[in-house]
Amino acid sequence: MKALILVDIQTDFLPGGALAVPNGDAIIPIANRLQAVFPLVVATQDWHPVNHGSFAANHPGKTLFEQIDLNGLTQTLWPVHCVQKTPGAELAPGLEQERIAKIFPKGTDAGIDSYSGLFDNGHRKSTGLGEWLKAKGVTEVFVCGLATDYCVKFTALDAAELGFKTHFIEDASRGVNLQPNDVKNSVAEMNRAGITTVQSADLLKS
Repeated sequence: MKALILVDIQTDFLPGGALAVPNGDAIIPIANRLQAVFPLVVATQDWHPVNHGSFAANHPGKTLFEQIDLNGLTQTLWPVHCVQKTPGAELAPGLEQERIAKIFPKGTDAGIDSYSGLFDNGHRKSTGLGEWLKAKGVTEVFVCGLATDYCVKFTALDAAELGFKTHFIEDASRGVNLQPNDVKNSVAEMNRAGITTVQSADLLKS
C-alpha cells in the first residue's frame, strides 16, 4: 500500500511564522489535492517544549543559525518555533485534515532535535511512524512538506533506510536554503539514496 507523508505543514513555517519557509504556503493547495489520491495519509508535527535545546534563545551568547554541540550531535540553532500547545505549532490553516489518519509529534525531547518524522537526529528513539506504517501494510511512501532541506529530506532518507520505496514530491515541498544550494544538494542527496523525485501532476493525472 502507498502512503502520503505530510511533513511539518505548520503555522510557524508559513510566511509570517516564527521560522518561515519562503513560499511555504504555496504547497497547501497541492497537499490538499494529493490527499485524495492516497489510501492512507499521515502527518508529522514539530512539537517542541519551550526549553528545547535547538532554540538559540536557550543558549545565552549564541546567535541564530550558529552550530553548537547538543548532547554529542551538531545542532543548528533556530528561532523559537512550534512550541507545544501554541498556535504556531498547529497544522496550517487551510490544510485539510479529514483524511489525515494520524499525526506523529516529533522534537518533543528538549535534549535532542528531530528533523525526521521517523527518528530523532541521533536515531536514539523512534517516533513510531515507521512501525505504524508497516503495521498498516505500507510498502511505498511519498514525502512532501516543509522544509525540503531539513525535515522532508531526513524523513525521506529514514523511510528509504527502513525499506520503504520512497518518493519526494518536489512541487509540494519548499526549502529554507540557509546556504544558496541547500535545496538542490538535498534533492541530490535523496536521489543518491534511491529516492525518486516526482511532481504532483505525475500523481494527480492518474
